[in-house]
Amino acid sequence: MIRKISASLMALALAGCVNLAPDHERPALASAPAYDPEFRPDGTVVASTLSYREWFNDPRLVSLIDTAVANNRDLVAATARIEQARAQYRIQDSRRLPTAVADAAATRSRIPLGSIAPGTPGSVTINRYDVGVGVSSFELDFWGRIANLSEAARAQYLAAEANQRAFYLSLIADVATTYFALLESEAQIDLAQATLESRQEGLRIARLRLDAGVTSALPFRQSETLLTTAEQQLAAQRLSQAQQRNQLSVLVGGTTPENLPVALPMSGQENGMELDPGTPSDLLLVRPDIVAAEEQLRAARANIGATRAAFFPTISLTGNAGFSSNDLDNLFSSDGLSWSFGPSISLPIFDWGAREADLDLAKAREVEQVAVYEKTVQEAFREVSDALAGRRWLAEQVAALTQGVAAQERITRLARLRYREGVADYLEVLDAERNLFTAQQQLLTTQRAFLQNGTSLFVALGGGLAVETPS
Repeated sequence: MIRKISASLMALALAGCVNLAPDHERPALASAPAYDPEFRPDGTVVASTLSYREWFNDPRLVSLIDTAVANNRDLVAATARIEQARAQYRIQDSRRLPTAVADAAATRSRIPLGSIAPGTPGSVTINRYDVGVGVSSFELDFWGRIANLSEAARAQYLAAEANQRAFYLSLIADVATTYFALLESEAQIDLAQATLESRQEGLRIARLRLDAGVTSALPFRQSETLLTTAEQQLAAQRLSQAQQRNQLSVLVGGTTPENLPVALPMSGQENGMELDPGTPSDLLLVRPDIVAAEEQLRAARANIGATRAAFFPTISLTGNAGFSSNDLDNLFSSDGLSWSFGPSISLPIFDWGAREADLDLAKAREVEQVAVYEKTVQEAFREVSDALAGRRWLAEQVAALTQGVAAQERITRLARLRYREGVADYLEVLDAERNLFTAQQQLLTTQRAFLQNGTSLFVALGGGLAVETPS
């Protein structure tokens, strides 16, 4: 009997459900249908099929990313938000089915006979036993209110999962970017240290020439200027190195691990892969931030259906069945069977416009989420386009700066030779060495920017998720 009642309630609830939410349709592509062919490479590697272990070939960098994925506090928090959203979805979805409550009770009562018939002496003792199962206020979801609330909670859960994956990719990019900046700082320190030693030797020679009366004090003071410039640059790069190390420690979730693999130099970081960017429409499926924005839009539309259902009557059912007896041995006999079953209806009449305001709020949130989704798509398109342009122009800058450094080295050697032979004054040497140092610094900075650009393109195309993410 109890099973029949529960089955009837479920059948009634599911059979009459009407969905008042607008149909979910993905908004039209809010970007150009293709990337600029001027910057499109001829690569064939699809980024979304690669893990970060396949993309990065520096074992130290891979080890640092592994540590960050395991320990980063923000990623732990993002993963915890998935669990929260999953629990909220389970709670909301459970309300689509009736909740059955079983209860049992036993009472023993002493009743004076005088309370029944005045003047009658004595008392009587009565035992009563009750057991039953009941369903309390189960809402029949004729208008889809509960179903849409469940769908909204499900979409929020999926959005939380996508946001965690988006942060996962962001963490990979942040670790790699910081690591490349640290490599640049170390290379800049080596350059500044070598330059400092060279200029210390130059100052020593200038002092000897001054003491011997070969030159005036001006070349000596100019050598001092070169030396102090190198000292200032060395101090600045050491500060940058300390800051990059501190940032890397935060990203990996604490202290940087010891016994890391040997790092590759900046010149050995390129993996030789050329990525195929595909089309902008491909980003809709591989970019977790776009997936999250679409799920948020789906949740907003489901909430419209829930608010529309509030304009219709709410129908609830209450039922229970059980056994009652004064004799425990006969508790489950047919004579002790009892049951009750009854519907209730609540019809909204006048609420001073509260339901209309709720519906307007839900519609406005849908408009907002459409705009957020389109903006997310546009930002993804821009990130890929910027990375593609950078891939070309930064490579050309590196090539040009490499040639420029070689030319500047030749100019510096000639300037020093001309000065030693007395053909030119020391100002020519000063300018040549200053220009060489600046060119070498620019080359290191551009090489680092080129490496970071490769990481940006890899992540912007959804690369890095091929490996199992923490959950």
